[in-house]
Amino acid sequence: MVVLRGLLVILIFSLTSCGREASNSTPSPLEEWITATDRIRVLSTTAMIDDIVGRVGKDRIVHIPLISGEIDPHSYELVKGDDEKLARARIIFYNGLGLEHGASLRYQLESHPHAVAVGEAVKSSDPDQIIYVDHQSDPHIWMDIALWSEIIPSIVEALSIVEPESRSFFQANGDELQSQMLEMHKQVAQELQQVPEAKRYLVTSHDAFNYFTRAYLATPDETTQAEWQIRFEAPEGLAPDGQLGATDIQQIVEHLSLYKIQVIFAESNVSRDSLKKIINACQRKGLTVTIAQGVLFADAMGGIGSGAETYLNMVRHDADVLIAAWQ
Repeated sequence: MVVLRGLLVILIFSLTSCGREASNSTPSPLEEWITATDRIRVLSTTAMIDDIVGRVGKDRIVHIPLISGEIDPHSYELVKGDDEKLARARIIFYNGLGLEHGASLRYQLESHPHAVAVGEAVKSSDPDQIIYVDHQSDPHIWMDIALWSEIIPSIVEALSIVEPESRSFFQANGDELQSQMLEMHKQVAQELQQVPEAKRYLVTSHDAFNYFTRAYLATPDETTQAEWQIRFEAPEGLAPDGQLGATDIQQIVEHLSLYKIQVIFAESNVSRDSLKKIINACQRKGLTVTIAQGVLFADAMGGIGSGAETYLNMVRHDADVLIAAWQ
């Protein structure tokens, strides 16, 4: 009987401890976002937008990205649970410019009464800065830090409409962030321009680095004369979901040969298959071309420990990878 009472006490203590631990556990970002009632609930399609939104709204908002990890945002389709997130969001920020072209997501964004397309806002205010590839707007404006900083006013405005009493708070945060971004933009440009001009030719998996090339790799004359395009090539188009043909490969091989490019770069969330095909084609022509060890981040930020967990760190990481490979 004594043993039985002892076991019963241990069982009760264990159950009580488990309950206490469960009640004291830290909620996940999604749980916190769903249950928050005292802050503006914000949903952004990509982590690059979410990071900027979080730094503008700070503790007066609760925010999460819809698309996270190494998932391609171009063709993203809604999965279980996304409908609830979209319905619960007080504000939705998305890129626009053709980025989120998955049918189910595009419909929700276009029909939501409080969805803000930050990229479209940049296009409206500064249309000459938008790059077009095969008559399609290039959505990767975040690859130019200065241009990406232009999404801040539309974020400040949308948050201020929901919470007018915090307008000065949002504006001050936005101003501070924009200053930091412009300083980083200047720093990255200076460092990359120190790389010899003959080496600053970039070949990646897909057309995600046009803005980056124009902002950081081209010479001043190339930028002025709109000739910066010679410094960037990719076998796949604006969205890495097309079929790679022999003509595409041949075009890249000719580009590599013309500019004596010896290293090409993989992207974190894009298959290396196309790059491997290019390497094989180069070998058949007697060209020595390798894939750089470090990967570049473009359509997705990095995970914990990657050095690319925030937007600015992501661009800083890409610059460092390029500089190391071109030494």
